[in-house]
Amino acid sequence: MCFKAFKKEVSDELTGNIIPFWTRLRDNENGGFYGNVSFDLEVEKDAPKGSVYISRILWFFSECYLALGKEELLDSAKHVYDFLTGCMIDEKYGGVYWTVDSSGQPLDTTKHVYAQAFAIYALSAFYKASKNPNAISLAKRLYELIETKCSDSQGYGEAYDREWNPVINEKLSENGITADKTMNTLLHVFEAYSGLIESLNTHPECSGEAEGSRIELSLRRILSVFKEKVFNPELKRFEVFFDDKMSSLIDLQSYGHDIEASWLIDWGTELLGDIELSREIGEMTSALAESVMERAFKGNGYVWNERENDKEDKKSVWWVQAEAVLGFLNHYDKHPEKKEYEKAARDIWEHIKHSLIDRRDGGEWFEQLDKFGRPDPEKPTAGIWKCPYHNGRMCLRLYQKELLII
Repeated sequence: MCFKAFKKEVSDELTGNIIPFWTRLRDNENGGFYGNVSFDLEVEKDAPKGSVYISRILWFFSECYLALGKEELLDSAKHVYDFLTGCMIDEKYGGVYWTVDSSGQPLDTTKHVYAQAFAIYALSAFYKASKNPNAISLAKRLYELIETKCSDSQGYGEAYDREWNPVINEKLSENGITADKTMNTLLHVFEAYSGLIESLNTHPECSGEAEGSRIELSLRRILSVFKEKVFNPELKRFEVFFDDKMSSLIDLQSYGHDIEASWLIDWGTELLGDIELSREIGEMTSALAESVMERAFKGNGYVWNERENDKEDKKSVWWVQAEAVLGFLNHYDKHPEKKEYEKAARDIWEHIKHSLIDRRDGGEWFEQLDKFGRPDPEKPTAGIWKCPYHNGRMCLRLYQKELLII
């Protein structure tokens, strides 16, 4: 398959399946988008709405409008922006709540850094799409909150109560570990700041030179933490869960996060315009991509989920496959002699087409498949973590990519 045909298939998935599915979930009564769709494709109109979920939908429709130019996409972005800013922002203490109920009343007022980061990422994209100055102003205020309330010498904290007092990090702790810090939050803070810088670079009138320089310094600081504390050069992986001093707590490799980081960190680093830094960081991200290829892509057409101690989790998870397509193509762009990475991306797309895309009427993508390729009926079609961010972004980046060496 030539790149033109590959791109058309992905574009058709974006415009013919993903965008229509999420457009149908617009909540015109209470605002935002309905918070859950069951595995059986039942829309749960009374389900809570999470700030990560809402922010990712805002990012998605903003970026779709920028790519496709259709006014109905900008209208959807404006609709979800109004809900985010009208219902999920704490006007007294600042920041976004973790969840609100279906009508927009606060439920869980935890201030998680992960949620603040996705709000920044979404608001930055919405500003590019709408030129609404309030969006970029709010994104910069959230950046200041993270830097003043959640930053320390080792990176960033995780979870805080409504008044920004630290609380136990239950929301991003897994595998029997309660972590003080996580690679996942650090990665998405980096992503958020990269999106903010990209927006400010595109529209310099909304930022002073000193402000932009400060955000760039934050990005450089995060890159140092990744290289010095998170990256394990012997195992060629990112450690996942940490104590307060950034000591790893568990023998775990998250293949999905490693392959996502391999391209996402390259993208953010390139925005800094520092050739030597990009070369240095590129060596680390190449090691991540090669590690995932070697350990988790075993010729079965998809990337395994994770490895804890000596136990492999061989589930096919929707977001892992979407990020693997981008991560392997990014590595191929860097090393065009390594054609096995281009083939791996194509193989994963074939797996997505034949196994992960839900062909039922009204479906989108299954959240995960077991090692035998069976969809998990306990996982929702849409929900607090299941949204159009990963698969939508994969489609958007391939739609916009013209210089791929294939």
